[in-house]
Amino acid sequence: MSLSATATATANSNKTIGNMAGTGGGDGGGNATEHTLLGKTDASTDYDYEELPGTTSLAMHLTAGAAAGIMEHSVMYPFDIVKTRMQVVGSPSTMVYSGVTQALKVISTTEGMRSLWRGVTSVVLGAGPSHAVYFAVYEQTKTMLTAASGGQANALAAGAAGGIATVISDALMNPFDVVKQRMQLANTGYRNIVDCATTVFRKEGLRAFYVSYPTTLVMNMPFQSIQFGCYDLFRRTMNPSGVYSPVTHVIAGGMAGAVAAALTTPIDCCKTLLQTRGASCDPEVRAASSMLESAKIIYRRQGVAGFLRGMKPRIIANMPATAISWTTYEYFKWMIARRSAASSSTENI
Repeated sequence: MSLSATATATANSNKTIGNMAGTGGGDGGGNATEHTLLGKTDASTDYDYEELPGTTSLAMHLTAGAAAGIMEHSVMYPFDIVKTRMQVVGSPSTMVYSGVTQALKVISTTEGMRSLWRGVTSVVLGAGPSHAVYFAVYEQTKTMLTAASGGQANALAAGAAGGIATVISDALMNPFDVVKQRMQLANTGYRNIVDCATTVFRKEGLRAFYVSYPTTLVMNMPFQSIQFGCYDLFRRTMNPSGVYSPVTHVIAGGMAGAVAAALTTPIDCCKTLLQTRGASCDPEVRAASSMLESAKIIYRRQGVAGFLRGMKPRIIANMPATAISWTTYEYFKWMIARRSAASSSTENI
């Protein structure tokens, strides 16, 4: 899961604000064409949205993060189902999927269009709170680390805060992710997410919801770091002035998500095996309890190619998902900053 949309945007805020302050006053006709092409707002409506005002309530922080998380995980959900079906080892179904288009067609025609959204409720229920918690923990931790380092915002403090927030938020999201992937499998017999969760708990215990947690952290840490760095690089390259630009956020976020998704697919294959092991018909798969064991099983059964299964649907799902997440989050920040600026202007009058 991509939680970095809630963290990265403020990682280098002081530096960005300095750049904006240096270019805001003289950004006139010379850059008018650039602003139009990149979808930037008019200079008269530019707001210092990179750093939210100190008076911004916790509820607004949580809302921005939760909205970004829900949008990110739910919009491209059918492709996530295809990814899970292609990655699972020892599936209860005998169906073999040869590609994304073929998988979507087979699933929709044999199981119905609604099957492409099986388990999405679990994602919505988990993504909102986990992203909100992530954002709250990130902001509080970054503030403390920044204060400890002399009060100057820096990438190290932001990165450390993001890492701590990831550990906590993934602990909250992991059970929902397990339920989601169990629901995504064919022929499992679960009526709904409640039935799935209770059945898994009754047959496999609480451990089933967290057996993949260490693997999830191993995957999400590099995923977040890669996406963090790529998004910041792409955004600054496309939009050096740092003004609000929806088109920039869409393109930069999408490319960052694609790169991160591709590079972390092998770990995602291991995670999928662990999270779906209880539904497997293979005794060896059902006994797997760690990332190393799952990796050995995948390599013995499918070779190196087994670690690349599901890469295409994973990229297809993550590319627009992260673009939507970044755009949603940046929009909320811009709206909050604009409202704060308007309120300050009214008070000054």
